Amino acid sequence: ASVRVPDLVLQRRITPAFWIAALTFVGMLVLVVTERLHTTAAALLAAAIILTISLAGQTIDPGLFVISFEQAIGYVDFGVIFLVLGMMIIVGTIERTGIFQWMAYQAYRISRGRLWLLVIVLMILTSVASALLDNVTTMLLVAPITLQIALTLRVNPLALLIPEMLASNVGGITTLIGTPNNILIGSYAGLGFNDFLRNLTPGVLMVQVALTLYVLWVFRTSYRADSGTDSESLLALLKEHARITEPGVLRKAGSVFIVTLLLFIFGEQFHLTPAVTAMIGGAATLVVVRADVEEILRVVDWTTLLFFIALFMVVGALQEVGLISLIGLGIHSLVGENLTAATLVTIWGSAILCLLIPTVPLTAALLPVVGFLSRTIPGAGNNALYYSLSMGSALGANNSLIGATNNMVTAGIAQRAGFPITFRAFIRVGFPAAMVTLAVGTLWILFRF
Repeated sequence: ASVRVPDLVLQRRITPAFWIAALTFVGMLVLVVTERLHTTAAALLAAAIILTISLAGQTIDPGLFVISFEQAIGYVDFGVIFLVLGMMIIVGTIERTGIFQWMAYQAYRISRGRLWLLVIVLMILTSVASALLDNVTTMLLVAPITLQIALTLRVNPLALLIPEMLASNVGGITTLIGTPNNILIGSYAGLGFNDFLRNLTPGVLMVQVALTLYVLWVFRTSYRADSGTDSESLLALLKEHARITEPGVLRKAGSVFIVTLLLFIFGEQFHLTPAVTAMIGGAATLVVVRADVEEILRVVDWTTLLFFIALFMVVGALQEVGLISLIGLGIHSLVGENLTAATLVTIWGSAILCLLIPTVPLTAALLPVVGFLSRTIPGAGNNALYYSLSMGSALGANNSLIGATNNMVTAGIAQRAGFPITFRAFIRVGFPAAMVTLAVGTLWILFRF
């Protein structure tokens, strides 16, 4: 049986394949959340289980067939894969030049030891870097420097690290390449670099102001201690490590990065998709820098790319068995034809789910649902629900430690330094921050659309 809606036929037949796909997806999430397996290993295992049962099991019972290998490959969005790959090559080449250590030195020099000003500068630096690079890369670069600053100043590193984690998730919303969520959303919905800039940047700036005020209030006691003491030893240490180690590489790779950003903005007029633009930038970096290609390709995070490929397959299986359709119809029956209600459900629903589900698999699973709602709710053709998903999933990542990969990466860095960020400690600060920023972000989305 099926239910016909405008432009879409949703299959609602419950078969053994339905439960195989659903339970495998839930099992993958459990493995990710409990950290029993690496995220990529969990996704690959889930894809392998679904394909094995589908191909081998169909000879026993046709009802066990979920998806063929060819269909699974068809669900892989190679636009996302090549966009991420190209940007990884560019960013990986730039980061080895020491530019981010230089930025940290400048941040401390500007603040002159005033902790409240230092945290504002570090949050701005992290937010901007997250918009232009990606959250994980940003925190891998910023967190060790922040730890060094905090330990030298004899303040709790978490008073600087946690605000940076929150700012990283906020800043990434601004651009197509800022978060994995936006990359997924942009590719699925056909949204370009300028679309995110134009429709989300003003709202993100408002959210950033609200987050900064919240952070200054929550950590006010820590920032008052030793505030205003300019550590000459730290300034000298940072300056020593703040030299640009490869100025020639920085000039070349930096020039390619700037040109790539310009192509993201203006290339749409020449039908250059974001994936093609990133491929141009990655290839240009390999040619212009003239370094060892194998050495440069080592900076590519192949585990993330494999995670995306496997995740696309698993979510494709959910679509094949009709689970996504059932969720879409359930939400549609809840909100009716009210775009405002659908917007609120998308923003706050995705944000609350981030308490238990990491934001990337959540966004991948919700995209077909949002696509269905965008086609069936009057007025939703303005892509408001896609931007709502971007805002909700990114801000919702601040709800809990498992909300985003960059959260867990930063927690790992802090733990190795002897300052563990527990789930409870993060949620005590992050959950209220998410609620405050979500309120501001929701107001912007409702105003804009």
